[in-house]
Amino acid sequence: MTDKRLPELAKSLKRELLPNHVAIIMDGNGRWAKTRGRPRVYGHRCGADSVRAVVEGADQLGIKVLSLYAFSEENWGRPSHEVLAIMTLLNTYLLKEREELKANNVQLRVMGRLERLPERTRKLVRETQEFLQDCNGLVLNIALSYGGRNEIVDACRSVARRVQSGEIALQDINADIFAGALYNCDLPPPDLLIRTSGEQRLSNFMLWQMAYTEFYFTDVHWPDFRKEHLVQALYDYARRQRRFGVLADESEALVGREVVGEDGTLMFERHD
Repeated sequence: MTDKRLPELAKSLKRELLPNHVAIIMDGNGRWAKTRGRPRVYGHRCGADSVRAVVEGADQLGIKVLSLYAFSEENWGRPSHEVLAIMTLLNTYLLKEREELKANNVQLRVMGRLERLPERTRKLVRETQEFLQDCNGLVLNIALSYGGRNEIVDACRSVARRVQSGEIALQDINADIFAGALYNCDLPPPDLLIRTSGEQRLSNFMLWQMAYTEFYFTDVHWPDFRKEHLVQALYDYARRQRRFGVLADESEALVGREVVGEDGTLMFERHD
């Protein structure tokens, strides 16, 4: 699949069939490297190429927000040499890709307990965000030193401080107030979660935000994941009817069918 065909696929899917926010758990780097007789670090290095491809694809397809689970709170427990290698790769990505990100009008957001990151990594994150501050296209949201439970705990502390200061009363606390205390709370919740490498669990990722997220699991390991795999996930998402806990009238269901265009492109066409 060439880059030129991706915008056409977006048109065939229709804007209303595409998710606004796609989240990805980038899994399988280590196992992918092991099957090739290489160290885990090699898998992480090759996985960076997949990040580049998916960011480019999401931007071309008109996705509004792309959240990538890059480094979890639990990942600090990995061998120190692997943690160092991941941080070095992140530093390299921020330095090498910022010009390309700016050229494509991509914003950079981060979430997590960033104080645990090495000083150089924190500095590069800040500098890259400043470099991209005038961009208003795709939001690239990277989870670093992130844990969903920690995010909820931090939100609880934030709301408790507001109660303690008298800013709000205890009885005023509701779901909206709590959600407003989460990391990057101005971003919409994910519509679609993609997890690679065959695992089928959340792994402590955006637990509050994914209450009604659609899940897509693939056996493809992250270093092999490319734009065509992203498109495949979007096709799967487009076939689904999202009810959000409410029964929908079948006549109003969002349905469609696969068609083949004149150039042989597989498309998904909506019909009522």
